[in-house]
Amino acid sequence: MTERRVPRPRRFLVCEPRHFAVQYAINPWMHPGRPVDAGLAREQWRSLVRAFTEHGHTVDRVEPVPGLPDMVFAANAALVVGGRVFGSLFHAPERRPESEHYDTWFKTAGYDVYRPESVAEGEGDLVWTGRYVLAGTGFRTTPEAHREAQEYLGRPVIGLRLVDPYFYHLDTALFVLDDENICYYPEAFSPGSREVLRRLYPRAVLATREDALAFGLNSVCDGRHVFIAPQAAALAGRLADHGYVPVPVDLSELHKAGGGIKCCTQEIR
Repeated sequence: MTERRVPRPRRFLVCEPRHFAVQYAINPWMHPGRPVDAGLAREQWRSLVRAFTEHGHTVDRVEPVPGLPDMVFAANAALVVGGRVFGSLFHAPERRPESEHYDTWFKTAGYDVYRPESVAEGEGDLVWTGRYVLAGTGFRTTPEAHREAQEYLGRPVIGLRLVDPYFYHLDTALFVLDDENICYYPEAFSPGSREVLRRLYPRAVLATREDALAFGLNSVCDGRHVFIAPQAAALAGRLADHGYVPVPVDLSELHKAGGGIKCCTQEIR
């Protein structure tokens, strides 16, 4: 009998893609000059916000800033655990100004914000599992930032090395299903990191490269509902077999910058 999954209400911070464009290349998905339908990007993003609210989640918004086309990818701005905000220091100079605007939002909302000294890209590479932080490195966030996060958050941090440039952030190769399990693409990781994940999550839902290239692992799960790219239909089917409920949301226009559902979603814990 399929296990009955229980959702938990979440609070998300998002940023409208009002100024979204592909103006530079900082990952293999980005091709400057590639046409972007800004109106479609905004409508797809609004469909994500509707899906969250229709499933009982709270959505806050940060104001987009002209000249920061990737600010829509709110997840990269911070990791928030236990009311503590571990901020960001982006690898790419083009994105570094985003940190100040997100920091301002959090401070205005009453949070203390820690600005890391080492390159750290928020929930892009720092994934809270409910017990510890899984922390990606290899392309963006540095191991030094992992140590800073552990010291500031007071939570165990487990480093994982990414090896495929198409999965340059941890949140393109792995997402948390609930407090007990994850879904991930093993070959995105170094052999030692794969072994760590296998030991930590022997019952994990495994994804294929096709699933990952369809942004199926850049998903958000509330413990029952998985907000997932419709292009990852095969992965959605496997998740349904495990008792989760896929909620397809198409962000294909934002895929042109290498981001999807999770990239657009910062969780406030």
